[in-house]
Amino acid sequence: MTSKSIPLRQLWLPSTCLLLMVGGGVAILTSPLWNLNGWPQFLEFWQASLHPDFTAPLMATAWQGLLTTLAYAICGTVFSVCLGFVGSVFISDVGRQVLGIAPYFSQGLKSLLVVPRAIHEMLWGLLLINLWGLDPLVAIAAITIPFSAIVAKVFSDILDDTPHQALEAIRQGGGRPLNAFLYGLLPSASTNLLSYSFYRFECSLRSAATLGIIGVGGLGHEIFLSLQSLQYQQVWTFIYALMILNGVIDWSSARCRHRLGCQTRISLHLKNAPIQQVHSRRPEPERSFSNNLLYCILVVVSLVGALAWSWLYIGPDLSILVAPQTWHNSQQIFVGLWPLQPSPSLLATCDASLQTLGMAFMAILGAGFGGMVFSFGTAANFFLPGGLFLPQPASLWRQGVGRLLVGAARLFLLICRSVPAPIWALVMLFIVFPGVLPGAIALGIHNLGILGRLMAEVNENLDQKPLAALQAQGASSPFVFLYGVLPMTLPRFLAYSCYRWEVGMRETVIVGLVGAGGLGRLLSEQLSSFDSSGVVWTLGCFILLSLGVDWLSQYLRQQLQSL
Repeated sequence: MTSKSIPLRQLWLPSTCLLLMVGGGVAILTSPLWNLNGWPQFLEFWQASLHPDFTAPLMATAWQGLLTTLAYAICGTVFSVCLGFVGSVFISDVGRQVLGIAPYFSQGLKSLLVVPRAIHEMLWGLLLINLWGLDPLVAIAAITIPFSAIVAKVFSDILDDTPHQALEAIRQGGGRPLNAFLYGLLPSASTNLLSYSFYRFECSLRSAATLGIIGVGGLGHEIFLSLQSLQYQQVWTFIYALMILNGVIDWSSARCRHRLGCQTRISLHLKNAPIQQVHSRRPEPERSFSNNLLYCILVVVSLVGALAWSWLYIGPDLSILVAPQTWHNSQQIFVGLWPLQPSPSLLATCDASLQTLGMAFMAILGAGFGGMVFSFGTAANFFLPGGLFLPQPASLWRQGVGRLLVGAARLFLLICRSVPAPIWALVMLFIVFPGVLPGAIALGIHNLGILGRLMAEVNENLDQKPLAALQAQGASSPFVFLYGVLPMTLPRFLAYSCYRWEVGMRETVIVGLVGAGGLGRLLSEQLSSFDSSGVVWTLGCFILLSLGVDWLSQYLRQQLQSL
């Protein structure tokens, strides 16, 4: 009996993941961990959640911050989706083939978009503040620049993965390439494009709250100021306002996607994942093309109106783009960079890079596992009446327990994803010394809320036929879960975790800026000491790490297609 050897290409990937895990563990264990003197403040912070400050002046401040955050998110989403769609046409394979775009131009633009995509919006905000000052245009541009590159990449994948039969039929019938693209491909891809646009709006809302930490206003700014002054009751007032805003946007986004027939917020194109929109508590209304077209027109008109209101409410000053002070600030930045000196702290940069890799990997490992667990508790087809673990008929007591469990799990995930990661990092710094651990915990908590919601949608969209077949053969609910649910959901769970690993890698820099560790903390020290050359080298190192994680994540998702 001969044993088969395992190919080396299947060994290096687990070895890399193990190395990252060991590196993160070593970075954590070799640094001081718990700050016992901070436990009283940590407990005081959580006790304040039971009695927030609801005085009239503070509520007026919270309302103003809520509207500012919403306006930033609307403007950033609309601009980034529009610019990203144009960019996706130029960098997609179908754009090159159908519209005749030159390959060298397409590849050059695709390579150019890597840089804004790799830099977090908070870093863009810090750079633009040095140019334009604390103007609302800073927040809009800081969201638009990286999100446009991200949208272009995702939209191009959607356009390339959409079936091209209708497009080829129009082309072979003598239709113009542009008409074939508009009438043959775009209608088929519109569902996934709209679905991801709604998801990007949710991301813009979280980014707008994060940008408030650097001083551009909104709920994030109010939370940061109150946390610095140890006014924990005020902090929780703003956190609850942010939770309500995120909850309303999350519900509205889900309703819009449900109306348009979108299954999930983001499609990762796993061809073999048996996901099907079948779970529903009431019958689906029949949708005609005219009804959907009318609904799409209504959505577009609403977005135009929301954009107009947002622009008028925050009042960005476009004249600063050509103001003499902006030109002077630009000259000062480039003069400070030239000539670019080699980094004197190469050893510190390498050590911070390893900390950053370990932080991102440990965070997504915890968030991925936690998201899987909570996704089953928040999905409507497991613990609610009629679900897998609560089949009908069920007693009123069991129904009440099931609803309470689902509601508590959804509320927990909403809190996790509503609070920006830097705020979680500042809270963890009460009881944990600066380093990899508080950053990993903060990123893990924030991404847990996001992954839990994404994975819950996977559970809710399960194809029920294999599960019904197992139940018909007499299998109990735990066996149906182990041999029916997990094999269908695990590939998508892993794919979503890999996707959020890319995002988490970018977010390591923002928790580092508040003292959590890694390249972000090194960058904060260089910014405070006006070390322009060091900033450039650190940003370059961070971009390379982000590109490496992006490539590894895409490779892993491609391998998951064969599972």
